[in-house]
Amino acid sequence: MAGREPTTREMPRLHLPSPYSSGRPLPEPPADKGPEKNSRLTAMTAIVLLVLLAVEGVTVLRITQLLNVHILVGMLLVPPVLLKMGSTFYRFARYYLGSPAYRRRGPPPPLLRLLGPVVVVTTVALFASGIALVFATRAGALRSDLLLLHKGSFVVWFGAMTLHVLAHILETAKLAPLDWYERTRSDVSGARLRQWAVAFSLAAGVPLGLLLMGRAGPWLAGFGYVHR
Repeated sequence: MAGREPTTREMPRLHLPSPYSSGRPLPEPPADKGPEKNSRLTAMTAIVLLVLLAVEGVTVLRITQLLNVHILVGMLLVPPVLLKMGSTFYRFARYYLGSPAYRRRGPPPPLLRLLGPVVVVTTVALFASGIALVFATRAGALRSDLLLLHKGSFVVWFGAMTLHVLAHILETAKLAPLDWYERTRSDVSGARLRQWAVAFSLAAGVPLGLLLMGRAGPWLAGFGYVHR
């Protein structure tokens, strides 16, 4: 009939393509770059620590003459050590809390998982005893005990840290420069933030070191040395 509107049954059906059809797979969600960001920050901090630890090792060879430098570098090390521990603990927590991206990365090898707590405990003991020693200027049982703890923790720490460094040196050397190369910096967002985090950790240790390095003279005087 002329002029009659078609009923719903008579109207042609439009077949729109469905994004859920087998012919069109759903787009994958963007990859979580969290583990890569964490790895870059950890590696960059590790390089800074290696350089400072090498300088600190030189001062140990002539500790009486270089005690003020030993204290300065030791305090410079504290903020980067805390930053690296923080990034490591963050990765540890994300993995065991079930983050898919961190789960895909997998845990460290069993030997390194056993070595990790030893590195952390001896690092804390080494730095805590060292800082306490700076204030123990008077000879006595307390200073002797602190010095024994400082030396003993250093021996265990050095062995554990040597294994730790050897296990990660290749990965660290590969990841540490990525935020500084123009062609790889933009691959993972946050490069500038990671650079500032490392720079700030170094800057934070400067006033601590300058404040405490002056205690080298009184500390040596407690042992009868004349500090020059």
